[in-house]
Amino acid sequence: MDESTRRIAEDFDCKYTVFEKGTDPKLAEQAYHEALEAGKSGGFWPAMICLDECAVEWLESVVKEEYSREEIIAGCQDNGREILEERFAEYTEEYEQEEVKEMIGEETEGEELHEFIGYLSFEDGMLEADTLLLEIPVKNPWEIIGYLPMGGWNECPSPEEMIAVCKYWYEKYQAVPAVFTHDVVEFYAPLQLNGADSLEAAKEHYAFCPDRVDQGTRTYHISELAAGLVGSEVWYFWWD
Repeated sequence: MDESTRRIAEDFDCKYTVFEKGTDPKLAEQAYHEALEAGKSGGFWPAMICLDECAVEWLESVVKEEYSREEIIAGCQDNGREILEERFAEYTEEYEQEEVKEMIGEETEGEELHEFIGYLSFEDGMLEADTLLLEIPVKNPWEIIGYLPMGGWNECPSPEEMIAVCKYWYEKYQAVPAVFTHDVVEFYAPLQLNGADSLEAAKEHYAFCPDRVDQGTRTYHISELAAGLVGSEVWYFWWD
């Protein structure tokens, strides 16, 4: 285990497991699901973070010096839906009605995601870097953001916005933030869309992370993302 991995893991002040760089990701994902089940009676929610070079720098500087997990958790509001609606309106405000319709599209096929991919190496498909499985002692899954306060750069929501969106998505879809890197968040959604309309869900995903459509689909249409979400248990977001 890298020394920086040990130091960061201990700073979280909770039980953790380390999966070293190059480990088969199936082992890490299996451990996550076991921890998710154990957390129901153990008083914690699991989350995984891939400690690539940028994540290490982030955790050792910004988080340690400038961030109060207690303030973010205590300040969580019930405005996640409103945040997403405002972001969608902002991203489409300069479009004509026909342009919005074209962006939405009419696709009927899209990629389904069933496994976490954010921590994979492009070279060999193994873990890209040392990865921590944390047993975070919080009552609610959206409070994970209090320990892993991602966000606040480019088009990525701020931690304050992200925790509100996570709360909204858990209450609506039972989706929980599960895997983090310095620029990726993946949710585990065991109930998939939980009966919600797929296109409305895809619009929310676009509002949360425009790159999910602009760089993560073949057609650049929201409807393609919607078609894939119908059968997906994993929601992937990457901010360029």
